[in-house]
Formats: sequence, C-alpha cells, structure tokens
Amino acid sequence: MVIAKIKKALEKKAKFELLELPFIDVKEDPVRPELSLEFRQAYGRKIYGIKDEEGDIAAVMCFAFTHGIPTSVEEMDRLSKDAAMQAVHRAGVQGSIAIAYTVWAKKKGGGKHMVNEVYKMIKESNHLSRLVTLSPLTDMARKFHLKNGAKEVQVNLTTQNFEYDIGLDEWEKFRDRAKGWFNIK
Repeated sequence: MVIAKIKKALEKKAKFELLELPFIDVKEDPVRPELSLEFRQAYGRKIYGIKDEEGDIAAVMCFAFTHGIPTSVEEMDRLSKDAAMQAVHRAGVQGSIAIAYTVWAKKKGGGKHMVNEVYKMIKESNHLSRLVTLSPLTDMARKFHLKNGAKEVQVNLTTQNFEYDIGLDEWEKFRDRAKGWFNIK
C-alpha cells in the first residue's frame, strides 16, 4: 500500500514543457543581469524556459556548452568559444558539458521544475555527459542546488560549481526521493 502510494506520487505527469527561447529580457535575470542577450546566444549558448499549464514561462535557464568546468564567466566564455570552434570539425556537436550559468523562477516552484526538465533533456542527449553549474558564491545558490540533488564540485574565487548526476537510473531516483521523504541517509 505504502509502496503503491510512493510510486503513484513519483509517476505524476509533468506539467511543464521545456522550450528553447529566442530572446529574453536580461533585466529580469536576478543572477547575471550584466550579461547581454548577445552573450547568451553567442558560440552555441542557449536559453531555455519552461512553459506551465497556463502557457506562461515559469522559469528560465541559460547554458554554455564546453569541454571543461569553468571557474568564472570569463573562463566559461573562452571554453564555450573553443567548444564552438571545435564543433565545426565535429558535425556541429559542441561540448560534452552543459554549463548552467543562470536560472531564475518567474513563478513559485519554477526553478525546481526547470532543473528537472533540463536534467531529462541532458540525460536523453547523445553528446552531453555532464550537467554542471557556474553559480554565484552565495548561500542561496548553494542551498538551491544541494536541495535539488546536485553535488558540490568546487568553490572558486567568485563562483561555485555543482554537478547534477545524469547517470542515475529511474530506480535510483525513486530510491533517493524515498530516502528524503523518510529522512534516511
């Protein structure tokens, strides 16, 4: 009975649709408002949003694709340019690491759902092997990523990196969620 309830809770249908966004108002970004729209779209970088049941964008996340983990926005810029140039010789496949460098919710719970939808997208990708953040050096960012299942990779001078394990199978995700419900370590 309990197992059936747990399984039913975990099998809820997604209420969100992940979309690549052609543009955003960068002033809405509370994390990195100084980064222009042109920066966010250059060298294969992408902007994603999740649309909720009402058709509104509930959260936004920006990505760069690299072959290494950056410790600053400037290093991410260099690494994503390098990966973009290498992609010219690799049939357009750019970078094996998705670097999430900003995320914000426009609606309550949007950030968490954004992480879940992006996680699924990257797990299903044929060329992306890692999902890593380039987060500001704040307690809020740290708590958000740890609460959503990321592991701390490193703390840098002005940023911190977290990694979401995209190698977990379904049963492992169920196990980890159930552990959280029952406060099991």
